[in-house]
Amino acid sequence: MGIFSRRQTAVIEPTPTLGISTPGAEASTSGAVLDPALRALTGRWTIDRPHSRIGFSVRHAMVTTVRGAFTDYDSTLHFDGARPSASRAELVIRVASVDTGVEQRDAHLVGPDFFDVRRFPEMVFRSTSTLHEGGESFRMTGDLTIRGVTRSVDLQLDYLGSVLDPFGYERAGFDGTTTIDRTDWGLVYNQRLKTGGAMVSEKVRLQFDISAIRSTS
Repeated sequence: MGIFSRRQTAVIEPTPTLGISTPGAEASTSGAVLDPALRALTGRWTIDRPHSRIGFSVRHAMVTTVRGAFTDYDSTLHFDGARPSASRAELVIRVASVDTGVEQRDAHLVGPDFFDVRRFPEMVFRSTSTLHEGGESFRMTGDLTIRGVTRSVDLQLDYLGSVLDPFGYERAGFDGTTTIDRTDWGLVYNQRLKTGGAMVSEKVRLQFDISAIRSTS
């Protein structure tokens, strides 16, 4: 999730100083000092898919880790540089695009044992709040929908910086992570090991390596 936290909402509203004396700095609703440079990021952004990764990792057979990613998705990001709490994000993932590097495993994941893409073709995240925790760190809370089940999750987000690339695009980077229990979304399929434990861990780590481009429209 870095993607989900930082560039959002186009309206800048005054923020109380809360007694902060740092020249040019604003205070977020959490009391943490905001870098004035964040104001320049205010606006609408989209994820640059060729330079981003929406991924996951899960323990397999108790001893190894399987990693995968979703390659087809749409994003809507609005960042408010004066009030990060007013920022918002939406990510719609087409689950059939899952890629773990093994065709047989991917076919199993999109089938009824796991994502059941014929009935539930999309996975959706919609933010509900954003909190500036200090420095370059944010926490974005949102509703994550998988297989028709919606539950709240917290994403830990870190802003990596912004740059004007050689092609003239204003680009910003974010890293985001969260860990979920897949059974909370009805992903309960598993096989037990003779030596104890499960073939697939219930805990899944979601990872968002985001390069976002400012929208001109």
